[in-house]
Amino acid sequence: MPKIPDRVLPDQPVNRPLDRFWPYADLPEQPSDQELAALHPELREAIFGASTLPFSVTLSFPRFDGENYAKAVELAGSADEHTEVGSGQAMRHLATFFPGEHPLKLRNLYEVVGGVPGCEVLVDNKPVPYARELWLPLIWFLIR
Repeated sequence: MPKIPDRVLPDQPVNRPLDRFWPYADLPEQPSDQELAALHPELREAIFGASTLPFSVTLSFPRFDGENYAKAVELAGSADEHTEVGSGQAMRHLATFFPGEHPLKLRNLYEVVGGVPGCEVLVDNKPVPYARELWLPLIWFLIR
């Protein structure tokens, strides 16, 4: 049985590595504002801690067919925070509202996407029992 050598590399290197390590040397050390805005809410909370805002409601909905999709994206863009996560079939829109300020915008978006399969209502970016049946009607009371 042949003996396996202890070292893989030769004692004397054949070539010398370059001093630069492209493309990594030009990357910034801190993320940009666009990268921070694109973070998933749970990841943002894990990195930066809990939000100082007392309450938020997020409507999370996938891409869907129909004429209401363009309207839903437009209404989601008017949210306090709008993020698109994923790509292709797994792409979702996360529209976060702070109900004390825009309960009417939240209701308008929910009327468009509430019946879409895969639509979720998140309270403080977490699924909560009875979010559709209890939390949203309570927020509708804030509409003047």
